[in-house]
Amino acid sequence: MIHTILFDLDGTLTDSREGIVNSVRWALERMDAPVPDEETLLRFIGPPLLESYAHWCGFDEERGRRAVELFRERYGPVGQYENRPAPGMLDLCRRLSARGLTLALASSKPASMCIPICERFGFAPYLRPIVGSPPGDDWDKGRSVREALRLLGIGPGDRDGVLMVGDRKYDVEGARENGIDCVGVSFFPYAAPGELEEAGAAAVVRSAEELESWILERGGRPGEEVL
Repeated sequence: MIHTILFDLDGTLTDSREGIVNSVRWALERMDAPVPDEETLLRFIGPPLLESYAHWCGFDEERGRRAVELFRERYGPVGQYENRPAPGMLDLCRRLSARGLTLALASSKPASMCIPICERFGFAPYLRPIVGSPPGDDWDKGRSVREALRLLGIGPGDRDGVLMVGDRKYDVEGARENGIDCVGVSFFPYAAPGELEEAGAAAVVRSAEELESWILERGGRPGEEVL
């Protein structure tokens, strides 16, 4: 029976395309570095920024950290507001919470940005805890999942009823690293075709309604649904 769900943020609870892509481009332009095409820029949504700048731009650690600093200079005051909730996900969180499931956030984005975004769109009351990277760090998804599980008091032997929900292979890999399954969501075209399936996602769903059905079919705690 599923009793706890960890959600990714970008591409899962929110459509953060505009803010992230604009901020990545802004940082590269200020470094006089080539800006990748739009399809490549979309790949920055999900994984840690330092990893993305290394993989897609060929930056070493020093240049990568400078790019991350510049990204956050724009993303903090501007980019985080170029964002919107994913269709149906707030209502889904409300219904799952009403059924008695525990919901939490496990993101690589800095916690200082995760919290106001979740508050702005109404997710915060349903997500306990909200986990993101600490100041000055850039956690991978496995580390964020591990911290969320620690804060929830869920040890290695108690994870059968825990599920991760995310939109990239990093969510699947981070979940597996911590002994839990991950359902992939394809609400937005951020992952490469087949990426989630190849990473080993337990399922890939296209809408909040499909996600809810998958969870309830596998024993999400019963309860009175709040309409």
